[in-house]
Amino acid sequence: MKPPKHILSKSTFMYGCHCPKRLWLHKYKPALRDEMDEVQQAVFQQGTDVGKLAEQLFPGGVDARPKDTYSYQQSVADTAKYIAQGHEVIYEAAFQYKGLLCAVDILVKQKDQWYAYEVKSTTSVKPQHIPDAAFQYYVITRAGLDLADFSIIHLNNQYIRKGDLNVQELFCAESVLDDILLEQDFTHSQGESLKEMLQHKTEMPAIEMGDHCNKPYACDFQGFCSEGYEAEEEEPEEEYIDKEFVQEFLSAIEYPIYHMDFESWSTAVPEYDGHWPYRQVCFQYSVHVERTPNAEPEHYAYLAEGAHCSGLAFLESLLTVLGDTGSILVYNKNFEATRLKELMREYPQYENVIQNVLDRMIDLMQPFRKHVRLPAMQGSYSIKQVLPAIVPELSYNDLTIGNGGDASTAFYNLKHTLDEQDVEQTRQALLEYCKMDTWAMVKLLGVLRGIKS
Repeated sequence: MKPPKHILSKSTFMYGCHCPKRLWLHKYKPALRDEMDEVQQAVFQQGTDVGKLAEQLFPGGVDARPKDTYSYQQSVADTAKYIAQGHEVIYEAAFQYKGLLCAVDILVKQKDQWYAYEVKSTTSVKPQHIPDAAFQYYVITRAGLDLADFSIIHLNNQYIRKGDLNVQELFCAESVLDDILLEQDFTHSQGESLKEMLQHKTEMPAIEMGDHCNKPYACDFQGFCSEGYEAEEEEPEEEYIDKEFVQEFLSAIEYPIYHMDFESWSTAVPEYDGHWPYRQVCFQYSVHVERTPNAEPEHYAYLAEGAHCSGLAFLESLLTVLGDTGSILVYNKNFEATRLKELMREYPQYENVIQNVLDRMIDLMQPFRKHVRLPAMQGSYSIKQVLPAIVPELSYNDLTIGNGGDASTAFYNLKHTLDEQDVEQTRQALLEYCKMDTWAMVKLLGVLRGIKS
């Protein structure tokens, strides 16, 4: 017999912990949700794929997944049936208790004891995983199944693929039982509070926007909340320019000047030899070169033929452009420096040359963090915010691809694109986007040069 429809699932319970207003909107005004972009869709799909792959750790199980999102009560009934029939591995085992519903990724019986495993596509246990797991433990045990342990299965970032994927080495399992036992009282009281709140279908919780809107995850109702949110007017940030710092920064730059930017893609599950979970694989660079003062900048670019291309082709092409003298400017040095160090470990024959590049790198973001601040930057030092504030004739808004996340997704998805014209248009858009990044750096450096002490 199927139980009555639930009031809170694990995900909606977490919505309520995040922000009761988000939960209320999800339940009663779902049409107001922000449209999901391709990057977000890819993240969700990645989580689903990782969860399915982890089932190979415990093969031969029975699947209790519902046929759709409206059939979880059937999953609860099926789970009970499978347990009664003596199945020892159940995927997506579902349980319900007093209007609370959860489905645990993998449920395993060993030596007459039950063990629950929840799969996460992260490379470690995160703080937000604890209340999530605590809710599942609460529902499962209150529903009548004793659990000997509860573990989070996550990706092992020390695993480097060589040949066929080794699922046993790809994943790590970490018990969180001690932590979630401490959360049981909170889970109970929070569940009761959220169920009571949801009884008021016409009373949206009055919660103002704040840091919680993006932590630990971005809320998908921010568009609605921001339209109706009237923040107290803040005093605009005053213009501040530390001319002495700017001059010191400029004095360290030597010709020829190379303005450099990389783009990369990554996947949770490594697809090629030498890759590890979430390895950032460089597929594109743009370099603008100022050979001498007042010389017209020269542009160089590389875009891999496909995700299968090795880092060696990227690296060798880049090194032919950078020479062995002159400053190399990047915006947010840590990203490019980390990628180069990874390539150095992978291709030790280029260690000395790459080290030369690292030694010559200068972070153009540095002046804009604290020393050059304009009201139009709105407190941000992101190049997407700094560029229109300082060089208003330039903007990313007119580009087909306007940020790194979209660039990564667009390139990775090319392998699924069969239309040659679509492929060519996407590749052209990628080249234009990356070129804008380094041209923006040329223009920003020009502005800094115009600041006189």
